[in-house]
Amino acid sequence: MNLKKLALASTLLVSSLFAGNYNVDVAHSSVSFKVKHMMISNVKGSFGKFNGSFVYDEKTSTLKSLKGEIEVASINTDNQKRDKHLRADDMLGAKEFPKITFVITKIEGEEVYGDFTLKGVTKNIKLDFENGGTIKDPWGNERAGFALSGKISRKAYGVTYNKVLEAGGVAVGDTVKLDIEIEGIKAK
Repeated sequence: MNLKKLALASTLLVSSLFAGNYNVDVAHSSVSFKVKHMMISNVKGSFGKFNGSFVYDEKTSTLKSLKGEIEVASINTDNQKRDKHLRADDMLGAKEFPKITFVITKIEGEEVYGDFTLKGVTKNIKLDFENGGTIKDPWGNERAGFALSGKISRKAYGVTYNKVLEAGGVAVGDTVKLDIEIEGIKAK
């Protein structure tokens, strides 16, 4: 093995020693969204059931990977009638497509790219990344936190339900704004 290959292997080994596997702490994380309603205001919602894991390099304060899934049936907009419709086949199709998934494919500074799957359709999307760093909590656990935000087109995923308004425009906007706050606990 030549000297350059040995140096590269040593660097990779040392940096992997500082990378930790983390499980999402659901009690201190959130997955929420908002979408235009009647073209004049936003409806906000969230998902109550989700899980995930990520790799975070404590030495370089760098997120290395993330995979997560959301239970579609756990959608909550504080309106039972609307939530029931959002779970229906003409919207999110919770029975046939019970999970929304996201897996990071690339990280570039303050942007992450990943495969986002909704209603059986997978598209690579870009999200803004805000790094919260790491800390040791009062119980001796290592924690890491970060936030992801961005936009998707619901129509691109086959969520096309809408009603045209008399004054023009539509009842539900196409752009869905995502806001994800993640706190994880390092696996032991």
